[in-house]
Amino acid sequence: MRDDEVGAEVNSAFERSCCPLTNALDVFGDKWTLLIIRDLVLGKKRYQEFLSSPEKIASNILADRLKKLEASGLISRRPYQQNPVRYECFLTAKGESLSPVLTAIISWSQEHYPGTRLFSSISQHETTGMKQTGESSG
Repeated sequence: MRDDEVGAEVNSAFERSCCPLTNALDVFGDKWTLLIIRDLVLGKKRYQEFLSSPEKIASNILADRLKKLEASGLISRRPYQQNPVRYECFLTAKGESLSPVLTAIISWSQEHYPGTRLFSSISQHETTGMKQTGESSG
């Protein structure tokens, strides 16, 4: 097999190229996907919970990104209601493995954008009634 044939064969498995950064960005490089992952890490599971985030994602974009996250193996869905069928979303092990990426982005952002705040988890909302805090992780 010639070198150009090997390259074409390898590239056919990827959307744009075999570059690891390109492939990661193809999955979560838009302005909404990491925010949805952030919300999942913070404990949000249901569609309306995602829509309530302060960034105000549009419903059609949220539906599209959730489908893409599921197709990429980063989330799974389970029905929590039958009529009409409604689903809760959960990070898979692959999705949870993005935690160090989120941590690195958060650290970089806090260093270069002083005054940014971390959002509290859903469990903290339930126990304190607070929507945001500068003290929590995630």
